[in-house]
Amino acid sequence: MEPGAWGNRTTVTVFILLGLTENINLQPIFFAVFLFAYAVTVGGNVSILAAIFVEPKLHTPMYYFLGSLSLLDIGCITVTVPPMLACLLAHQCAVPYAACIAQLFFFHLLAGVDCHLLTAMAYDRYLAICQPLTYSARMSRAVQGGLLCTCGTISLANALTHTVAVSTLDFCGPNVVNHFYCDLPPLFQLSCSSVRLNGQLLFVGATFMGAIPMLLISVSYAHVGAAVLRIGSAAGRRKALSTCGSHLTVVCIFYGTGFFSYMRLGSVSASDKDKGIGIFNTVISPMLNPVIYSLRNPDVQGALKRVLTGKRPPE
Repeated sequence: MEPGAWGNRTTVTVFILLGLTENINLQPIFFAVFLFAYAVTVGGNVSILAAIFVEPKLHTPMYYFLGSLSLLDIGCITVTVPPMLACLLAHQCAVPYAACIAQLFFFHLLAGVDCHLLTAMAYDRYLAICQPLTYSARMSRAVQGGLLCTCGTISLANALTHTVAVSTLDFCGPNVVNHFYCDLPPLFQLSCSSVRLNGQLLFVGATFMGAIPMLLISVSYAHVGAAVLRIGSAAGRRKALSTCGSHLTVVCIFYGTGFFSYMRLGSVSASDKDKGIGIFNTVISPMLNPVIYSLRNPDVQGALKRVLTGKRPPE
């Protein structure tokens, strides 16, 4: 704490993160589990990137977006898990105010791009299945790059808005955050000034980062579903649905946990539950994505085998 500009008021300069557990005996177990999860996540997503790079069959818009998603997953888990591992090793977690705000910014930036990238992937599936004759023209390299830039711009604006709004709050104690990384709801609980504006901004952000993308994804897949039902053969329907099932699974996990985390402001007693949801958001979802996208995709499976065995792709 440091004396503030108003009398005896103090300003928090360091936040103490409680982490996943205060039980010293459990901390080595958590360290081993999350170190393994981090290694698997980074290894799995790097493998997906390598498969997309070496396999000519995967040089398509769908896999361009999937490769971008893998990069974002690596970024999201790197923002949160390595600092948590360092805290588990040290048996304490004192995070400077500036580092806490920086972690919040980068997490919301990367997760926000994730939100809109999933929407772009749904639009890609809509064009591929419902507009196959014009797909190449309507999903050109320029369009792919434009969609990715749009995702990044919207997410940057959202992350900056929340970061600036949080940085204007007064934190005069206590400084103990009941979480394993710096995020909006637990920081709101510690503020000694009004968080009404922050709550309103979070609601607006949830609309642009959650509700509108979910609406667009639902509309895209409504059209996809109608088109699939018009396909005469069962084999054709299975082929069309196989490219959508993985994406829908990732969407359900990502948005389900995200809405649960950020739409319950004011629930102080839910902090321990939020840790579990945070693990889903920051660890489990990025770790599962490579498995989900490769499980029922023979092209990705074949490319991964060639990457692991060092074989060249067929000409």
